Amino acid sequence: MASKQLVIVLAVAFVVLPAVVRATDYVVGDEKGWGLEVNYTAWAEAKEFRVGDTILFSYASGAHNVIEVGGPDFRACNVPQPAAANALTSGNDVITLSSAGRRWFLCGKEGHCQKGQKVLIPIREALASPPPMPPPTNGGAVGFPFQALMVAVMAMAVAMVAMI
Repeated sequence: MASKQLVIVLAVAFVVLPAVVRATDYVVGDEKGWGLEVNYTAWAEAKEFRVGDTILFSYASGAHNVIEVGGPDFRACNVPQPAAANALTSGNDVITLSSAGRRWFLCGKEGHCQKGQKVLIPIREALASPPPMPPPTNGGAVGFPFQALMVAVMAMAVAMVAMI
């Protein structure tokens, strides 16, 4: 009975799991968080941000903030008034990357951006799910790719059951 359940679970896992694409959660600056003396350019270049991912700005509330600006303001460390009014200040600010492109963030505290507390996040499209399997073309019989997959799943299940 247990081996039959194992085979079913493995079959479902091999068919369904590849279609599941998970988003990634990033902490800006990793263990150092959002603060001074972190090379955010190097940090961001080591990542691959995708639509659906989230970024968390972690810092001591009151010590910093997070303001999203445009490219020219980012380069000049300029905080325009509309952006300043929308500053994030919780110390645990989560932002979902909802579309491909570039997003620019900086700290609006006096002198922090000039000291390097700013990050450019280049966002790529989400990874595509595999296309759905085409319908059978031979009168309803299961086609070769699915049969090959099932044979592999069954062989693995038999091997796992033999190890139990």
